Amino acid sequence: MAKIKKVFTCSNCGANSPKWMGKCYTCGEWNTYVEEIISKENERETRKKSWKSKDADAPQPVPLSEVKAGEIFRLVTPDKELNRVLGGGIVPGSLVLIGGQPGIGKSTLLLQVVLKLKEKVLYVSGEESEEQIKMRAERLGGATANCYILTETNTEKILKHAQNIKPALMIIDSIQTISSPYIESTPGSVSQVRETAGELQRFAKESNVPVFIIGHITKEGSIAGPKLLEHIVDAVLQFEGDRHYTYRIMRTMKNRFGSTDEMGIYEMVASGLREVSNPSELLLSQKEEDLSGSAVCATIEGQRPMLIETQALVSKAVYSAPQRSATGFDRRRLEMLLAVLEKRCGFPFALNDVFLNIAGGIRVDDPAIDLAIISALISSLEDVAVPPNICFAGEVGLSGEVRAVTKVAQRIQEAERLGFQQIYISKFNTKGIKQEDFNIELIIISKIEDLYHRLFT
Repeated sequence: MAKIKKVFTCSNCGANSPKWMGKCYTCGEWNTYVEEIISKENERETRKKSWKSKDADAPQPVPLSEVKAGEIFRLVTPDKELNRVLGGGIVPGSLVLIGGQPGIGKSTLLLQVVLKLKEKVLYVSGEESEEQIKMRAERLGGATANCYILTETNTEKILKHAQNIKPALMIIDSIQTISSPYIESTPGSVSQVRETAGELQRFAKESNVPVFIIGHITKEGSIAGPKLLEHIVDAVLQFEGDRHYTYRIMRTMKNRFGSTDEMGIYEMVASGLREVSNPSELLLSQKEEDLSGSAVCATIEGQRPMLIETQALVSKAVYSAPQRSATGFDRRRLEMLLAVLEKRCGFPFALNDVFLNIAGGIRVDDPAIDLAIISALISSLEDVAVPPNICFAGEVGLSGEVRAVTKVAQRIQEAERLGFQQIYISKFNTKGIKQEDFNIELIIISKIEDLYHRLFT
């Protein structure tokens, strides 16, 4: 019998070692090496192909000056938000990875797109039966004859069916349940994920069929499997959201055919995921009376401007160590803003508990939200409401200065469109910006002391 070859693989970075190691020599993580059975020697010999053999169909080297750069054809889906994050549509032969928490709606989103496409689609599921997919399809609007369902986990059989059907799009749900017959390890292991992803990549490039892969995530939020998986694919989409909220955010983490700054917004309803074309009106809460601790920020996600409400609560600390809690915002950034307020303005935040929340359950990383958070914190501390017709767009530095932000004209136009009467911006953003070009009043400030004197004194 042929001897079975074993190797120890790091589950964090995918590095290999002939023996078990406590600490990975590549990424430095501890206790991440697991034993993997790679392949039997006779099977590996049958798969080997000598580099000396001549293949007439193999691609030949071409001078870069002779390469013709034409416009990329894209398969435009009925989902405008998905087209946005992909850069305009699905590129033929591309490999797209979608990750997200369990139950967030990854399978629902892709099946919903499949049911609306007129082209032939092969939906491969290793997690659900055909009956389960049929029930979900009926809930989303009914089945279609163009969608072929295959419940299989063997990559060799999957690719044979795909070659016979010749679909315009193939979906794998999910990569952690698919296994290659040439690898002896269990599905979902590092070697299996690496091998199956490589086989799907070769199929996509050779047949020019785009492939969507659904991936599980770890408890830390990163996509399960080796980091090599994210390097192999052409695009990585992260599906985010709180299961207790109805909104879902799709962010582009990697995209070889478009921008990585785009974002798509969905709302989970009974009939599936609904596209949100105007997120500003949904992310602003409706309240009957003015309450302290609330401020509106004009933010930018990708090319899309939108207004988001920030909510802060400052109360006297019960314990010796004040609490700091932030939902939808970086906690370390919040602590920095509190230190700036205490150092530059003398506010006693060190004696108070501070709670911060971004309305709508979404996460914001735009630095322009700093000014709105500063206003909400002071408003809650002083118990003075910020007027509801005012919004903010500015980054706060360590010395208390209000710094310029990008695409300020788009932020001003979005605030004007939603009926706001004033917007606070940095004086360093006034280059090329004229008051007569807008119907909203521009309040120019340079320090957070100017903000305090204008709003709370």
